[in-house]
Amino acid sequence: IPKNLAKVRNRHAVMEKAPLPADAGAGEGQHTDMAAGEQEQEFAVVTTRDGWDSKLEYVLAQVGFSVGLGNVWRFPYLCHQNGGGAFMLLYILLMLLVGVPLFFLELAAGQSIRQGSIGVWKQISPKLAGIGFSSCVVCFFVALYYNVIISWSLFYLGNSFQNPLPWEKCPQTLNGTMVKECELSSPTTYFWFREALDITNSINQIGEFNPIITGCLLAAWAIVFLAMFKGIKSSGKVMYFSSVFPYIVLLCFLIRGLLLDGASEGIIYMLYPKLEIWGSVKVWRQAATQVFFALGLGFGSVIAYSSYNPRKNNCHRDALMVSSINFLTSVLASLVVFAVLGFRAKNIALHCVRENLQLVSGLSLVTSDNPHLFNNSDVTLEEYTEWYHSQGAQLPFNLSNCSLETEMNKGVDGTGLAFIAFTEAMTQFPAAPFWSAMFFLMLLNLGLSTMFGTMEGMLTPLADHFTAIANCVVGFGIGLLFTQRCGNYFVTMFDDYSATLPLIIVVVFENFSVAWIYGADRFLKDIEKMLQWHPPLIYKYLWKYVCPLAMIGLLGASLLNMFFETPSYSAWDRDTASKVTLAYPGWALALLTSLIIIATLPVPICYIHHTLLGNLRRSHGQRGGANHSLENGNYTWCSTEDPDVAAQDSTSLSPVAEENYRLLNQEDEEESSSV
Repeated sequence: IPKNLAKVRNRHAVMEKAPLPADAGAGEGQHTDMAAGEQEQEFAVVTTRDGWDSKLEYVLAQVGFSVGLGNVWRFPYLCHQNGGGAFMLLYILLMLLVGVPLFFLELAAGQSIRQGSIGVWKQISPKLAGIGFSSCVVCFFVALYYNVIISWSLFYLGNSFQNPLPWEKCPQTLNGTMVKECELSSPTTYFWFREALDITNSINQIGEFNPIITGCLLAAWAIVFLAMFKGIKSSGKVMYFSSVFPYIVLLCFLIRGLLLDGASEGIIYMLYPKLEIWGSVKVWRQAATQVFFALGLGFGSVIAYSSYNPRKNNCHRDALMVSSINFLTSVLASLVVFAVLGFRAKNIALHCVRENLQLVSGLSLVTSDNPHLFNNSDVTLEEYTEWYHSQGAQLPFNLSNCSLETEMNKGVDGTGLAFIAFTEAMTQFPAAPFWSAMFFLMLLNLGLSTMFGTMEGMLTPLADHFTAIANCVVGFGIGLLFTQRCGNYFVTMFDDYSATLPLIIVVVFENFSVAWIYGADRFLKDIEKMLQWHPPLIYKYLWKYVCPLAMIGLLGASLLNMFFETPSYSAWDRDTASKVTLAYPGWALALLTSLIIIATLPVPICYIHHTLLGNLRRSHGQRGGANHSLENGNYTWCSTEDPDVAAQDSTSLSPVAEENYRLLNQEDEEESSSV
């Protein structure tokens, strides 16, 4: 509901949309026809658009959306797998060359046109409206499974208020023996796969629901609705807590982690650069994908949030600031994770040392040569390693090296990093329930702040047709797919395929639309009029050449990886208590293919629809009207006039504004010049 409404008697009044997310009909009423010489006076309604209460609120919202669960477990995992410091250097390079320019592009487009993702691209050309619809579809897919991860955090948060924690020890059977599945794995692994997920052996075993996770999912959607039902006026206030609290927790964990034995070894492992990984195409693809997801490109949420800014807001500075905060947050989270993983790895290695020494302690010949080693309970890893290489390896026992680096090399991917490795390390903290509650409350807030941005990416352009409650109800209903006992496998499928390829395609079209169809020079001039200063010219070349080539390369590498490597997933085998890699069955391959097609289909459909519509109008000799941004190949300038100012001072509206002219094609220009 617009806060201010003014009726202005002006023949050439500039029409602005109603404030909040009413962008389904974006593009209509945006520009008046300057060729008409109407004599009669017309009434036009000029409305203002809701805005952020403060710049801090906006920055927290953008940071909260871009900084999410991926910063806590995906970025550290990729660093762990891909050369530590070398991966960070590669990430910084791609962030500067691709991430920041595209992030700036989305911020500037949203702030200039002041529409949601559908309205922005429809304003440039109705043929491009499909880009916005594809963004909405991807946002919906991501919201479906992202809220399931939030429900897992709620489940663990609720179980953290116990002492001892329920995942500290293996449960026992009725006859007093340890549960075999737990004995073969570990208490934290067993709790995750059996108590939390109660997971099946494969994705084919569908139909049985997990009632506890279903209840947690309902609670998660209820929280999202309560924070979103008033749009940015409610979600913006929530950001003060959900965006700031994770940093407080991360700093507390960093201080605590640095005091742990093995933390320094873990951080050295993280920072040590293995530059040879730069020769791997896979590493470049993973780094580019992480940059892509870290900034939330293509979701439409960046555009939606920036559309509520005043025209003269320095969006270039915002792009640099949010990108820097995002990267530094990833580094901070990695320091915490590697400090804790170093502590965990050292404990495992020392436990291995004690077991090996106990195994050979009965051999007098061995113990007599090394009395200090076998009579001292505080043997260091260095002492054991020296003894192992000199004598231990030759003994007739199955002894291991007990290397800390070997334990660090055992990577735990994705959710396993948070729900298995990190929880295992926290069980060895003093006051473990407190640290566990803090950690999962942090995950909950990180997930919710990203979820709010994802929902805003849908609600801003679609709120004319779908309210927040409708989106949440539909989201919960479809989300029941993920609360089955095999639901974790569907989460993996959606995470790997429903967002990655479609979002890359969306951003390729966004980049191409601005840099080549609308024109990078025109776009820079629009930004100059809006901000009253000219952005660096390097953005023109980054948008026209570097970013498209990088994104097309990423798209090609992803497609090749998908075609040459059979899509598979990691399943949990209950009998062996271990992970196995299984190929997706035929119906699952059809489903994941459908997800990609459904998400990208709006782009060609809208293009074909508006092309045929334009041909039909021309065949009947009809003009599309001044409200259409594309006519006979002509594209409109993005309006840089602030409707908020127009609503307050209607008399200042110029009858003929430069921004209200439609760009002419070559024939029209020749005709105009001859006249």
